[in-house]
Amino acid sequence: MKNFITTALIFLLAISNSIAQQEKGIIGYDNWLDSWTEFRPSRVNYEEATQILSGNISQNTTLTKRNTYLLLGDVFVTNNATLIIEPGTVILGDFKTKGSLTISKGSKIIAEGTQTDPIIFTSNKSVKKPGDWGGLFILGNAPINTYGNEASLNYGLKPSNFESIGYGGENIESNSGILKYVRIEFAGKKTKAFGNFSGLTLAGVGRQTVVYNVMVSYCEGSAYNILGGDIVLVKIVSYKNNQNDYQFNYGAQCNIINSLAVRNPYISSPEGSRCMYIKSYDNKEASDPLKNSTYVNAENLTLVNLSEDLESDINVGLVKEAIYIGNDVSFIIDKSVISGFSPAVILDNTIKLNDANLRKIQFVRTYFNNCNGNIFRKGFSNNDDLESWYGSRAFNNLYSKGPDSETFIDSKDSKYPDFRLKVNRIIASNDYFDDDEDDD
Repeated sequence: MKNFITTALIFLLAISNSIAQQEKGIIGYDNWLDSWTEFRPSRVNYEEATQILSGNISQNTTLTKRNTYLLLGDVFVTNNATLIIEPGTVILGDFKTKGSLTISKGSKIIAEGTQTDPIIFTSNKSVKKPGDWGGLFILGNAPINTYGNEASLNYGLKPSNFESIGYGGENIESNSGILKYVRIEFAGKKTKAFGNFSGLTLAGVGRQTVVYNVMVSYCEGSAYNILGGDIVLVKIVSYKNNQNDYQFNYGAQCNIINSLAVRNPYISSPEGSRCMYIKSYDNKEASDPLKNSTYVNAENLTLVNLSEDLESDINVGLVKEAIYIGNDVSFIIDKSVISGFSPAVILDNTIKLNDANLRKIQFVRTYFNNCNGNIFRKGFSNNDDLESWYGSRAFNNLYSKGPDSETFIDSKDSKYPDFRLKVNRIIASNDYFDDDEDDD
């Protein structure tokens, strides 16, 4: 009987340990990337445009699957109109005019695709490249933390009315519509004065807005740019984009759950190549101290840098940190995976290492794998204090140096990779490079 009890306890511990490990990073009984995503979008050809969208859409409009649409120049949904997009509809961004789509404050987009029939925004070129067209902007009237609580997009957009590019307000619960099973490919046009567009910009967007199962790939700018507002992002994918995957600013209040960012050192911009870039303001003097600072709560994220030779890519400077955290930010990441970065995290050098600030920045039950260093302050080579703090048992973080093939179920599948974490592959270690040669 005693042996049976002992065996049962060992079995239960093994089961609970497997479940705890499996919970880290993106989760699901099945690979939720199947069917609706596209990891080789340059190989997919679409029908020629049959309808042109240009100027203002000022009344309720439905885009149907039987047509293919062309965004000609900067297109704006205005006058509190709703743009409905049927599942399976394809919208092409024009290369010559760098087409873009802006959902102005008060208007809505209902782009509700399905797992087997997603909605696609992509380039109209036969040979597609990052930056072929602009991107998608959704503007709402939820709060931002600047004085006056309102701002306008400074990306060189050309609206017929300046109000069409304004965002921010007082309505936390505002509803800008639905994005569900949507892909955005080859966006991110470059401007001389304002840099690159993002694939998807959510500016002052409120809680009632739904953003589930959205994929941004091969964008020349950042994939997602969240400016203020209060939003929940679920099952979001950023794949091989040039600049930041998830960028937060202006007092954004965001919960990002069960989401994935995949970087490639040969595609990433050396000037902006983090999975998460989090700050509260561009200029502290323009930020209202009585309003919310940026708050990001991240659960079950997988942030991975795919490299054929990680050590070499780190040595030549192709690999940056996964997460950059600015001053006056609250950030919590839980049950997540950060794999293949140098280092995993950098805190801005203006952040003072005191109890109050460290309690606002939490790394909990997170798996650091194959990272050349874990958590540092910018400009400081010694991170002993941070290692001691976040390495304590209270945070329950884990450290490993396993290759991708042993870390993820199948990261090499070119059609439907599976970045869920493998079970029972975690090896606790703080070292990535073994500087000591083995003695024979």
